[in-house]
Amino acid sequence: MKGTKTIRTKRLTIRRFVPEDWPDLLEYLSDPRVVKYEPYEPINQVQSIEIAQNHSESEVFWAVCLKNKVIGNIYLEEVIQDSWEVGFVFHYDFQHQGYAYEAVSMMIDRIFAQGAHRVFAECHPDNQASWKLLEKLGFKREGHLRKNIFFNQAADGTPLWQDTYVYGLLREDYEGKNT
Repeated sequence: MKGTKTIRTKRLTIRRFVPEDWPDLLEYLSDPRVVKYEPYEPINQVQSIEIAQNHSESEVFWAVCLKNKVIGNIYLEEVIQDSWEVGFVFHYDFQHQGYAYEAVSMMIDRIFAQGAHRVFAECHPDNQASWKLLEKLGFKREGHLRKNIFFNQAADGTPLWQDTYVYGLLREDYEGKNT
């Protein structure tokens, strides 16, 4: 989706980040409930400023806005030819209202329209809200990887391994669902 700057849905604007988005990022990425299953701890203001700057220079992060407020972000990257990874994080106050479904659905529509073969996502098995959203979008659980990844370590440096669900959606399945 190179060159695309802004995408509109019924209620949302999905756009590239700008450095000035840092206060909104701080608001939701500093919330432990939001980052519980992310590979990082709640962030502070300095980190938020840095993340907003880095996201503004990246083509893989998208700001999801309701009116003029960033309420979430989507990660979307082609990891191998025609196979894209999607991820999403949304402000706690804006979860369970269909915003993530609306935004992620639009991004998937765009990617498949541009010829993608497959979109996949990974999530923690306990992150029921995320995997239920993926299933609502038509993704199929393709695997349960046991203790395949770690983000944190114990005090002695030993990795704290955790499981991952892998979800995939093929273009032909997605097109069949929407015809």
